[in-house]
Amino acid sequence: MFNMFVASAEEITNFVNVDIPSWGWPMLIAVFVAALLIDLLLRHKTAHAVEPKEALQQSALWLALGLGFSGVIYLMFKGQGEGSSAAIEYLSGYLIEYSLSIDNVFVWAMIFVHFKVPNQYQHRTLFWGIFGALVMRFIFIALGVQVINRFEKLLVVFGVFLIYTGIKILRSGDKESNPSDMRTMKLFRKLVPSVEQYDGQKMFTSVDGRRFATPLLAVLVLVEVSDVVFAVDSVPAVLAVSREQFIVFASNAFAILGLRSLYFVLANMRERFIYMPQTISSLLIFVGIKMAVGIWKHIPTVWSLGVIIGLLAIGVGASVRHDRRKSA
Repeated sequence: MFNMFVASAEEITNFVNVDIPSWGWPMLIAVFVAALLIDLLLRHKTAHAVEPKEALQQSALWLALGLGFSGVIYLMFKGQGEGSSAAIEYLSGYLIEYSLSIDNVFVWAMIFVHFKVPNQYQHRTLFWGIFGALVMRFIFIALGVQVINRFEKLLVVFGVFLIYTGIKILRSGDKESNPSDMRTMKLFRKLVPSVEQYDGQKMFTSVDGRRFATPLLAVLVLVEVSDVVFAVDSVPAVLAVSREQFIVFASNAFAILGLRSLYFVLANMRERFIYMPQTISSLLIFVGIKMAVGIWKHIPTVWSLGVIIGLLAIGVGASVRHDRRKSA
């Protein structure tokens, strides 16, 4: 009877196990570098405020690229008999990261409003913030995979942490804090000589021959810190649906790259997504349960993908319906 509820060791490790082609990582890095350079040098070479139409178009493009890369994943590993499973793991990780990052977008909006960052300088700041986030995520993912592979029982700890975080979000709601009161900001002001005025898109400026940091550097520091905080939740959550570093990093990176455009779409729409905290909470609790029970019973990733899509659909649908009733 007990065997009906406990999977064998072979079933527990039922994640894709593939050999990455020699050209895999160089191709992935080249795609990200090209995307960043095109965005910086062609689309946003000069500082300008991102209009809603432009933001929607770019957000749709990044979403299409992120979802479409699942086809590349499928073709890469089709010959190893893991094409479909790898694509499902990628899509699950992408949707988890993309949905959990919505809260990060609203945090950025709060930071920009607090420091009164002019609209035309926000994109360049987020560009460098995203670049730093990609580097940190790669480190987090590499360490996370190694830790889990060596100490499998830590899955229970990570799972419980995600469940705790989900419950905490559900109970605390949508509380905001003052960025200036953060310990990081207080330490920054003690260590880095700064001025209060902006100097275009510059992070540093010269005053009477001395070099000072502009408020944009402080904003960039807070953006990076916020990503580290959110990575503590999102990286373990994605590791609940895949253990292959290539797939996990690709899903994280494509989701992160699309956040800048998503920010300009959602920054002023926070009140319209009233049920997103509950949705994010539900996602964290679900992936936490999946991770915690994973050493005994593997929940197929295709089931996880279905639950993730279902939760997102319910959360977004309920929010849109509430907004329409409120506007009627």
